[in-house]
Amino acid sequence: MMRHLMKKEAQILKKNSVPQFMTSFSPGRRKAILFACSLTLVGVVWGLLEPTGPAAVSVHQIDLTLPARSELDSKPATAQQVTESEYGSSQWDSVMVKSGQNLDTIFRQQGFEVALLHRILDLNEDCKGLTRIRPGDVFDFKRDEQGGLLEMRYPVGEDRYLLVRQHQGELYADSQPRQMFTEVLETQAVITSSLFMAGKDAGLTDSKTMDLANIFGWDIDFVQDIRAGDRFFLVYEKIFRDGEFLRDGRILAATFINQGERFQALWFDNGESAEYFAPDGRNMKKAFLRAPLNFSYISSGFNPRRMHPVLKRVRPHNGIDYYAPKGTPVYAAGAGTVIRAGYSAANGNHVFIKHANSIETKYLHFSKNAVKQGQKVRQGQTIGYVGATGLATGPHLHYEFLLNGSHRNPRTVPLPKVEPLQGDMLLSFQHGAAPLLTQLSRLESASLYASSD
Repeated sequence: MMRHLMKKEAQILKKNSVPQFMTSFSPGRRKAILFACSLTLVGVVWGLLEPTGPAAVSVHQIDLTLPARSELDSKPATAQQVTESEYGSSQWDSVMVKSGQNLDTIFRQQGFEVALLHRILDLNEDCKGLTRIRPGDVFDFKRDEQGGLLEMRYPVGEDRYLLVRQHQGELYADSQPRQMFTEVLETQAVITSSLFMAGKDAGLTDSKTMDLANIFGWDIDFVQDIRAGDRFFLVYEKIFRDGEFLRDGRILAATFINQGERFQALWFDNGESAEYFAPDGRNMKKAFLRAPLNFSYISSGFNPRRMHPVLKRVRPHNGIDYYAPKGTPVYAAGAGTVIRAGYSAANGNHVFIKHANSIETKYLHFSKNAVKQGQKVRQGQTIGYVGATGLATGPHLHYEFLLNGSHRNPRTVPLPKVEPLQGDMLLSFQHGAAPLLTQLSRLESASLYASSD
């Protein structure tokens, strides 16, 4: 349209004679004036064709100039405030520590100055800990455009990083949290062959299955008491970090049905300690473990007229023999003091522990002892390892339980209990336990309904 108007205007100007006032100008000057007039006329016509009313689009002038580098450099920075936009690559290069390596070696291999490492080690306590790295640890590095160290990241603890950044020649160290997420799950299984196989069917790791056994270990002897058809129901946590599965969390609530008898346990943190309690507030812990080691089998029970396998004559068997592979850890059945730890021809390596309430426990045939005479031990502490020293035909633990100097059957003797929750603490526990008990009840009901179909 504009070209049409300009052509029309040129025709008009050509058709008419040159105005009198322009005759005094040279031909070139007259052409310039005529061209300017043409543009003015086009602008007027174009303006008449524009729609009236407010403009449809607002145009703003944008200053695209960058601030001077001196302005950026004048701003104070901390490790968290230094942004990636000021640098080159935003990608992390990961380096796994190999056997025999230290951070000095890694810095040299990455082309960083060792003097820089020494400055980093002096920043804070977390940085000092970088001298104690182990094979398998991972360091992440970012570089600037010249290949120098921009950032270094190293996991300290499960839920945070040590983050070191270099900015304008200065070093900054901060603790950077990692994204942690906990998911609560339910599972269940029926035991057909073993507790571990049932745990795998339920999606549990061997470690989590062991945790389950430890919760009920004061009431159930998992060596002798487990039967096909026993079942368990579980409410437990899974921990995720940075969007990936990290590990199983704690068991929040559990039901274990053993030979028709129901046992239940619920996690409770009372502010001073965190333990498992029965629904009525009784601590699941007793003063003594029913069995002082995990997952073996009984090769010889408590028998006052047993034929001794080595001596070949009737000799009272005043304890229980637990078969287990050599090196299996053996735990103190209860808190007490080691009154004897040594070696004899009959007992091999052995440990005797004196407990409160006139109770004594004895542990024989260790491959080696892990405690010394006079040492105080806590319940569940490793005191030795299964072996076959002394009068033993194979690796096993001989375990005795004495009350007021008399031998008692460790599997049937009543065990002292820990004081239950009381008062406000009991009310607080019951309030928190109620929804978990409902969850367990629903799980059990659904399982019974499914098995009845």
